[in-house]
Amino acid sequence: MLEEVFRGEWGRVLASLVGFLGDFDQAEEAAQEAFAIAARRWPESGVPDNPGAWLVTTARNRAIDRLRRERTLAEKIHLLPVPEVTMDEFDDTVIKDERLELIFTCCHPALALEGQVALTLRAVGGLETAEIARAFLVSEETMKRRLTRAKAKIKLAGIPFAVPGAHLLPDRLDAVLAVIYLIYNEGYRGRIDLGAEAIRLGRLLAGLMPAEPEAYGLLALMMIHHARRRARFSGEDLVLLEDQDRSLWDKGQIAEGRAVLDRALELGGRGAYVVQAAIASLQAGERIDWPRVAAMYRRLVELTGSPVVELNRAVALAQAGDPATALRAVDRLDLDGYLYFHSTRGELLRRLGRDAEARAAYHRALELATSTPERRFLARRLEQL
Repeated sequence: MLEEVFRGEWGRVLASLVGFLGDFDQAEEAAQEAFAIAARRWPESGVPDNPGAWLVTTARNRAIDRLRRERTLAEKIHLLPVPEVTMDEFDDTVIKDERLELIFTCCHPALALEGQVALTLRAVGGLETAEIARAFLVSEETMKRRLTRAKAKIKLAGIPFAVPGAHLLPDRLDAVLAVIYLIYNEGYRGRIDLGAEAIRLGRLLAGLMPAEPEAYGLLALMMIHHARRRARFSGEDLVLLEDQDRSLWDKGQIAEGRAVLDRALELGGRGAYVVQAAIASLQAGERIDWPRVAAMYRRLVELTGSPVVELNRAVALAQAGDPATALRAVDRLDLDGYLYFHSTRGELLRRLGRDAEARAAYHRALELATSTPERRFLARRLEQL
C-alpha cells in the first residue's frame, strides 16, 4: 500500500515542497522523511483519508523544524544566517497541485537534456536513482552526478519554479513533450518499463493542461504504440508490424488511445504529435490504409522537416505498392549513420530484385545495429538473399 501511495503521491508531495522551500535537496529530504514516518505509522494506524495531504503536512513540518534547528545552530556559532521559512495558515485538506510547475522546472532548456530526463523521472515520476541508472545503462554514481548537476544548475541559474508565461509556453511545452517522448522511446526499445512510466507522465501532463491538444496527441501516440509491445518481439527476434500476432495487442489500450486522440482533434490539434498519433491509429487498424498513412507522413514532413519522417513516408509508399518511388525518396536522404536508413534501403532493393545492392545495405545496417533483436533480424534478412 505504501509503495502504491509513494508512486501516486511522490510528485505531488515533492512539487508542494519545492514550491514551499525553493530547494530541491531540502524538499527531497523532507519528502523522504515523511514517507519514512508513514512507513512506520500507517501499518498500525491505517492509511489516512487524504494520504497526500498528510504527507505534505508532515514533510513541511519536518522541514520547518530542521530549518529552525539550523538557524539556532548558525546563530550560536556565528555562521551565516540560514534562510527562515515560516508556516503560513495551511489547510491540510486542500493541497495546491504544483506538479505542472515541477515538470517545467525539470525540463527547463538551460539544463542538459540528460539532466532534464533524469530529474523528470526522479522528481515527477518518483523513480529511485538506481532504477533510472539501470534504465539508461549507466552506473548509479553517474546518474547521481547527473541529478546533482541538474539541481545545482537550477539553484545557480535561478531557474524559477513556475509555469512559463504565455509568450514562452509553446517552446517550453515542446521541450516537456520531447522529454516525455524520449523517456517513452527508451522504454520502447525494451529496457526497464520506461514506456509505462512515460505514459503515466503523459496522463499527468494532459490532466494538468487539459486545453493543450499536443499533450493529448503525445499521450495517444504512446498508448497506441505501447498496446502492441507484447507482439513486437518473439523471444529475441524482432517482429515487423505486418507479421505481428494481433491477439497479443492490448485492444482496450488502443481504444483508449483513440479516445484520447479524438479529444486532441476536438481541441483543434493539428501538430506533430497529433499527426503521429493518427498514423499510429491507422496502423492499428484491421486493414492498414497505406496510401493514407503515406499522405499523413507527408503532412508530418511539412511540420517537422525531419529526414527520418521522410524515411518513414518512403516505407509507407512501399507498403502501398510503390517500392521504386520509395527508393528514389530514400536515396535523396542524408542519413548514412542511421541504422534504419540502411535497413529500409536494403528492404526496398530486395523487393526490386537488386539483391547484391540489398546485401550491401543490410551489411551496413548490421554494422550500425546495437541490440540483439536488430542484429538477429538483419542477419536473417541476409540469409534470405
